[in-house]
Amino acid sequence: MSDVLFLQWVKGPLFSIAVMIFVIGVVLRLAEILSLGRAKNLAVPKGNPSLGGWREIGRRFKVDQGTFQQNKITVIAGYVFHVGLFIVMFLLAAHIALIKHSLGVSWPNLPTPVVDMAAVLSMLALVVLLIDRLSQPVKRFLSRRNDYLVWVATFLPLLTGYMTYHHLWLSPQWLLGLHILSVEALLVLFPFSKLMHTFTLFLSRWYNGASMGLRGVKS
Repeated sequence: MSDVLFLQWVKGPLFSIAVMIFVIGVVLRLAEILSLGRAKNLAVPKGNPSLGGWREIGRRFKVDQGTFQQNKITVIAGYVFHVGLFIVMFLLAAHIALIKHSLGVSWPNLPTPVVDMAAVLSMLALVVLLIDRLSQPVKRFLSRRNDYLVWVATFLPLLTGYMTYHHLWLSPQWLLGLHILSVEALLVLFPFSKLMHTFTLFLSRWYNGASMGLRGVKS
């Protein structure tokens, strides 16, 4: 297969299939969670559950001192990775152009060298997190194959994107095709792995906060 044909293949039918699996999978997983419902609370409300839910979502973005002291590497590397990934995904000019083409919305981009540095920092943070997982007996014991698969699936789009920007080793067509293919693999894996926490963490935090708010407990 030529590099041009490969690029056309991953940009065309394969991309459509990956997006379809991602959207349907996420919708079904969220519908499954929401359909479980919760038992009706017959107690007299002592507070505002909605306010408690939103307060808990905001509060959890700030790491408490105890957690930071016990897991400094995880906290710091985790924040670096997530912030860097956000910058790469939503503030790179090429990605914004793709979003505009697909959804018709756009926003200002950051300079490409800044996004490139964010990608490097994100990859370094992922490597640090992997080393920490492998070097800590408890974390290594609790890790399963799916955890390492998610790590690889998250790392590859950053790596192939970096290689594409810097024209490393292969032709531009092959590099761009591999980058798109790695993103598609991530999209397919997303609904069926722990990557779903991107959506479910907000649901769980709101639910916990709402439960405390209903009892009049400030989260």
